[in-house]
Amino acid sequence: MYTFPIQTVAERTGLSAHAIRAWERRYGAIAPARSPGRHRMYSEADLHRLNLLAEACRTGRQISALAKMSNEHLLLLLGRAPSPTAVEGGAFSREAGDGAFCTQVLEAVRRLDTLSLDDVLQRAQVSLGDQGLLRRVITPMAREFGMLWRTGQITAAQEHFFSAMAKVFIWNMTRQYRPDARAPKMVVGTPVGQHHEIGARIVSAVAANHGWNVTYVGASLPAFELAGAVQASGASALVLSIVFPQDDPTLPLELEKLGQLLPQNIQVLVGGQASVAYLPALESMGARVLGSLDDLDSELDSMRRQPRSR
Repeated sequence: MYTFPIQTVAERTGLSAHAIRAWERRYGAIAPARSPGRHRMYSEADLHRLNLLAEACRTGRQISALAKMSNEHLLLLLGRAPSPTAVEGGAFSREAGDGAFCTQVLEAVRRLDTLSLDDVLQRAQVSLGDQGLLRRVITPMAREFGMLWRTGQITAAQEHFFSAMAKVFIWNMTRQYRPDARAPKMVVGTPVGQHHEIGARIVSAVAANHGWNVTYVGASLPAFELAGAVQASGASALVLSIVFPQDDPTLPLELEKLGQLLPQNIQVLVGGQASVAYLPALESMGARVLGSLDDLDSELDSMRRQPRSR
């Protein structure tokens, strides 16, 4: 593997050496190797990521938000789909998959084999536990199938087949957590035009496991419906999943309207692969955009310890 000193990287990315070091130290955007003399040495992968980050920054976005995104996320933000080779190789973004189970899930879905898929998911649940199944199989495979569908490598029927089966398992996980009646309340759904809801269901299961009282309201809801659900349930938080598409011209207006309708003390969290495409609208309404389930874990725990004003 070839490595390069920081001066070469600066020339090939158009970034200053100071910026490259700052992106590493402050934001963890990359993690270069060190030479025996403790000098930073950068790989081709580091160069590729820095070029993506630099290009995304030139669109007016902040490195503090971009540094948390996977390369796949950045490519989608820039309007370029990840390569089919990366998808076929099992690039599961920030959530690492369990190779054996994920391969078996892929094979079952390609055959539209209900019994085989049910069997694989059950065995994964026994072997990995609820959270292992959710984070190491269902979450990475949901990303994988979305990418395979967008690049024409599986059909919509195959993608929907996996989603339908996965939702059953996620729902069973969510309902088994019975929080105290005094637990904080949360509404989870997707905004209007966002019909892919498996990400929202995953969030519901994670939040329930953290002790939240979760009200799942479904997919593609207009701003007034989401705000009404928050009000009716007495929730202190609203979580939205934005997966596809990333170029809906009406969604920023819906998000702006939602921000106006929600009470000022409501925490708004947003995740999903397409969420970065709507950063200006999300930031203007005071929403926090999360890049992974680890980010969600931290935010949920933080919100329970010390609720913040929006």
